[in-house]
Amino acid sequence: MSDVLDLARELIARPSVTPEDAGCQALVAERLARAGFACERLRFGEVENLWATHGSGGPVLLLLGHTDVVPPGPREAWRSDPFAPEIRDGVLYGRGAADMKSGVAAFVIAAERFAASRPGHAGTLALLLTSDEEGDAIDGVRRVAETFRARGQRIDWCITGEPSSKARLGDLLRVGRRGSLSATLTVRGVQGHVAYPQLARNPVHEALPALAELAARGWDDGYERFPPTSLQISNIGAGTGAGNVIPGELQVRFNLRYNPHWTAQRLEDEVAALLARHGLDHELRWHRSGEPFYTPEGPLRAAAREVLAAYAGEPPEESTGGGTSDARFIAPLGAQCIEIGPVNASIHQVDEHVRVADLEALPGLYLALIERLLPEAKPR
Repeated sequence: MSDVLDLARELIARPSVTPEDAGCQALVAERLARAGFACERLRFGEVENLWATHGSGGPVLLLLGHTDVVPPGPREAWRSDPFAPEIRDGVLYGRGAADMKSGVAAFVIAAERFAASRPGHAGTLALLLTSDEEGDAIDGVRRVAETFRARGQRIDWCITGEPSSKARLGDLLRVGRRGSLSATLTVRGVQGHVAYPQLARNPVHEALPALAELAARGWDDGYERFPPTSLQISNIGAGTGAGNVIPGELQVRFNLRYNPHWTAQRLEDEVAALLARHGLDHELRWHRSGEPFYTPEGPLRAAAREVLAAYAGEPPEESTGGGTSDARFIAPLGAQCIEIGPVNASIHQVDEHVRVADLEALPGLYLALIERLLPEAKPR
């Protein structure tokens, strides 16, 4: 069995359902310390974060990942225990196999190999792990980034190991992500009997034209490699449960996935103006998950394109699709960010899995990237 497969299985066997880490980071820290990395535990609230560095000065290349996983769901729906990793027909099964304990294991093996083969490398190789990526994302990389900003910690390039490939390893290079902005809209009316609507004020009826306008609006035509901004209504609730009562309040939840054409503040202002035009008695609460980021052409994208083409047999698709990742907290520090990882087809699903061949190729892929970006230092 290979080193990366052994480590991935050790990590999967630890039931680190967010925000629990279940000892994953301690295991990684012990290994990296033996390889010569300086390791720092950054605990905020109930969340574990690990910061490990090798070398000094710039450029600083960060490997970014998370050790927490989503809940497995009904255990009986899995063919095998989600926290007892099992290999069947060349495929490794277990919660976190793809998202993203395989990526973490591959990062660690690549970092160990790099430190051993190039002890005098230029710049700094860093690894940052959190146990709060799948949860609220409050005390994880978001808080670490605040600490880094206060310290003046430099980060030039960031590689996130999220599962990004589509059909085969290396067929997609994520070069940015859309921003995510969520809202809870409460529209107030006057409760009453449905037979006497003149004595009530129905917030559902009053809100429908505004909601229809929000849903139908075209926000933009896209931005470079980004798709157009979109708004999706996810939840609507009103009423007492009785069929003969006009509700006194309506609550609507919606989300905007937006490109760099917008900032969160501008979108909030646009939505507020629209609701004001409709004269609604309402309250609007916002949650900003993260602003969009985009990595332009440069050494990071060029190196990634070259390495992935070698693994996939052709240049990768360069995309800004998908949801969000913790790179949204690192990019504002001035870092260029990309995402490269295994096939994402089974993430968050029952019987989550990764091909063993892909897992065993990942450390070499990451190592090739690190070597291109942090060459051997020239003798003085």
